[in-house]
Amino acid sequence: MGHTRQDEWDAHYADGKMFRPLRDTERALLSAHVPAPAGGGRALDVGCGLGELAAHLASVGYTVDAVDWAGSALDRAGAEHPAGVRWLRLDVERDDLAVLGRDGYDLITLRLVYPFLRDRTRAMDDLGRRLREGGAIVVVTPLAATTPEKRRDIALDETEIDLLSTGWERVERLDAEGLAMLILRGRVQPAA
Repeated sequence: MGHTRQDEWDAHYADGKMFRPLRDTERALLSAHVPAPAGGGRALDVGCGLGELAAHLASVGYTVDAVDWAGSALDRAGAEHPAGVRWLRLDVERDDLAVLGRDGYDLITLRLVYPFLRDRTRAMDDLGRRLREGGAIVVVTPLAATTPEKRRDIALDETEIDLLSTGWERVERLDAEGLAMLILRGRVQPAA
């Protein structure tokens, strides 16, 4: 795998490829731990790929912004899930994030995306500032311990998970059929 450039991701999706489909276990864990607030909520799906998670979040009551830097992925996502999601071509590490919801998000998801971020700390700080009071960031990732060595670059080890968890008041770690689902709440603001 090891895609690190935008053109590689565009080619991946243009060739009809995808990743691990969203499973019922993940849907159930999301519903149990980060349900849409009464009256609806706002969600941001970072690295949405083909839009399966974004479409699911829209179906359970979230207004969803779904971002990916691969235009071919967004084209397929929009065709397969035509309603309920705003699809945005955006690199969350390099582009101006002004197009995102100005009033923040109740939920931000990074499913099978976090290991690919180049500057994880900065990206999480930027995303954490976009959380509404009481909101959560959910990171779903393969674990290094159960990922073949040749695919290690798509997974996190325990040290990386500890680093990801640092700076949050509450961290829940759940098992989603072999993937780690980390629910991060209450971003601790660094001392000025």
